[in-house]
Amino acid sequence: MPMPTYTNATTVDAPAERVWQVLTDVEHWPELTASMTSVRGLDGPRPVLGARFEVRQPRLRPAVWTVTRLVEGTAFDWESHAPGVRTRGTHRLEPAGSSTRLTLTIDQSGVLAWPLAFLAARTIRRYLAMEAAGLAAASTRPAP
Repeated sequence: MPMPTYTNATTVDAPAERVWQVLTDVEHWPELTASMTSVRGLDGPRPVLGARFEVRQPRLRPAVWTVTRLVEGTAFDWESHAPGVRTRGTHRLEPAGSSTRLTLTIDQSGVLAWPLAFLAARTIRRYLAMEAAGLAAASTRPAP
């Protein structure tokens, strides 16, 4: 049986370098989306391989996410573990002319992945859409 997977892809009217700048400023994500109340780097403010981030979201338990893959300027993955479920978040950028394709994916595995999907799928999909919209909007504003 395939694991539960949720994806949101959007085209951002900004170059990949600018989208990457916003995407990797994870501690400021709560300013961009109501799907997060706080993000705190436990090993520094930027995603680097092995860095951990405490993420708090409405209706979800606080989680510590660890960066497990980083392709500078293009993608990073992070994972969170809870009893019975592993959640992986994937963040990918693909240049598309003067725009950028931003794809956010959540996939889950473990014995509680499907029961959790039954309970939280709607929230996960809504949060991915909110996060993509917030990242896209911030990426089209001039850099500070």
